[in-house]
Amino acid sequence: MAEIQSLAKGLKILNLLEHSRNGMGTIEVATQLEIDKSSASRLLHTLAKYGFVEQDQLTARYLLGPQLVTLGQHLLNRITLRDHARPYLHELVDKTGECAHLAILAQRQALYIDQVESTAALRVESEIGTLSPLYCTALGKILLACGDSRIPDELTPFTHRTVTDRSTLEAQLAQTSKRGYAIDDEEYNYGVRCVAAPVYDHKSALVGAIGISGPAGRVTLERIDEFGSVVVSIAAALSARLGYDFNLR
Repeated sequence: MAEIQSLAKGLKILNLLEHSRNGMGTIEVATQLEIDKSSASRLLHTLAKYGFVEQDQLTARYLLGPQLVTLGQHLLNRITLRDHARPYLHELVDKTGECAHLAILAQRQALYIDQVESTAALRVESEIGTLSPLYCTALGKILLACGDSRIPDELTPFTHRTVTDRSTLEAQLAQTSKRGYAIDDEEYNYGVRCVAAPVYDHKSALVGAIGISGPAGRVTLERIDEFGSVVVSIAAALSARLGYDFNLR
């Protein structure tokens, strides 16, 4: 597949600046990329507009920008969360017999960053890297109910059980926040029920959601409270591991 030349040049600029302690001027960038000065200037201004580079007002040289720090911090937090969460995912599987999942907010969706599979022959898996809607998945509802995300403008139905009425969803999210766990009752996939709870860090910030998914025949409505209690307990243990102080709630 052919690469996008302007994007490739922009990424090359970031690589150049990474190895330049004192930054680089427009002409230096143009020389290194073997392009004309005006093209280099446009690329640098675009990168600066989005915070990926910044220009020193005294020297006019370009340095890596704050947006890269933000992205790097998100990556570090994600890796740290995943490493810490691993044993708790295993515990979820051991105690429920169902697949356990860990997700964070990304692109206004729930991004699955880890999972531990059930040993059952019939199980529900979600590939790591999958993005799922916030409003009709248990992990996503936690990110909506307990975080700063807003309900999407369009609530597209995936099954006949998907909640597409905004006021009904708001009431459901309020209930989720009150009881401490969210439910996906065959709202995203037929025959699948999920339960999830929030994970907080030492700053009392919501950093993700942890939960289980299983066939509706095993994750029955009669057992939802039982599963919810287990998920909430393990999510709380993970939050404590991350330094969350429950006394500050």
